[in-house]
Amino acid sequence: MDKNKVDYGPMEFATRAIKYGEGPDPVTHALNTPIYETTTYAYSETDEYDRMIGDAMAWKPGCRIYSRTTNPTTSAMEEKVASLENAEDACVVSCGMAAVSLALLTQLNAGDHVICSDDTFVCTASLFEDILPSKGIETDRVEILDLENIRKAMKPNTKVIYLEALSNPLLKLADLPAIAALAHEHGCKFIVDNTFLSPFIMRPLDHGADIVLHSGTKYYVGHGDALCGIVAGKKEDMDRIRYYNDNLGTHISPFDSWLALRGVRTLPLRLTKQSENAMALAKWLEARPEVEFVLYPGLESHKQHELARKLFVGDHFGGMLCFHLKGGYEEMKKFADSVRIPPIATSLGDVVTLIYPKKPYDNLIRLSVGCEDVRDLMADFDQAFENMKK
Repeated sequence: MDKNKVDYGPMEFATRAIKYGEGPDPVTHALNTPIYETTTYAYSETDEYDRMIGDAMAWKPGCRIYSRTTNPTTSAMEEKVASLENAEDACVVSCGMAAVSLALLTQLNAGDHVICSDDTFVCTASLFEDILPSKGIETDRVEILDLENIRKAMKPNTKVIYLEALSNPLLKLADLPAIAALAHEHGCKFIVDNTFLSPFIMRPLDHGADIVLHSGTKYYVGHGDALCGIVAGKKEDMDRIRYYNDNLGTHISPFDSWLALRGVRTLPLRLTKQSENAMALAKWLEARPEVEFVLYPGLESHKQHELARKLFVGDHFGGMLCFHLKGGYEEMKKFADSVRIPPIATSLGDVVTLIYPKKPYDNLIRLSVGCEDVRDLMADFDQAFENMKK
């Protein structure tokens, strides 16, 4: 199925999330993109097969040899992602950490140096503190909100500056245009993990990033049922990522690609509701006497609130918020154990609200706000506050 023949013309974000990269199957006329659950692709002539191998080695769109390398269901998702990220090209891989690893490994070799934010997802932290140094790659982790910290960390062999656009879990928002300018001034690539926001809220490539990545498992998929990694940027960089993806076997399954296609169609609807719920909860929590502070970029109390208004698209600030209760571990534990609607769980971006009590972060509570009625969430949290006092 050649989806490149489907041309819908200029479209807004919500329409592209539904239509781009997809179209009725020309053979069966199926409306939804099929799950191409196949390992290999057959040809009747040697010349055609040789041409296809040549196209595959050049990473030309539409080449089909083996589903570790390319798959039509995954290709449809990649076209959609490239459109939503305002990128030349995109690569969809097995999970978020595959996206992080591929983005870094394609840009770094032994003897190179990389600068990373000091506030990241735990597995990303392990990558920078253990795995990359073990392969001869120098790493420095800095407080990335202060540009002077980055300047001081720069070395002649620095090749990459890496950060999470909205950090996990402290929700720090970096000044992407300023860091991009600094990176490019020193000939570095600027790589941004935008998992916490999604392209509906912010598009880092528009602000100077060279490569954007996501744990697509989160907001892209949106239903907590498929692992997915997203990388987007210039085709030259994506071709290199495809080469590593093929060699390292970090490919996504066709079924998970299909689930991601299904999920991304409702991305604007979900993020709009999640942002509205998160804003309402953040304001409500900030007014509660039991709460010491709330972290949410939509609040004026957030240190980067004005930067968020500048960088974010529209009047949405995402579905992630954190808050700290007055007291300590026992208060956090009682509250988290008393809520009824959100389960205690890792991950985020689900239509279901998830609560994550983070003891190592001074008993911070992270909320991934879902699409429930916010009045039910407030009522649930209210009874949890009352139970906490018993």
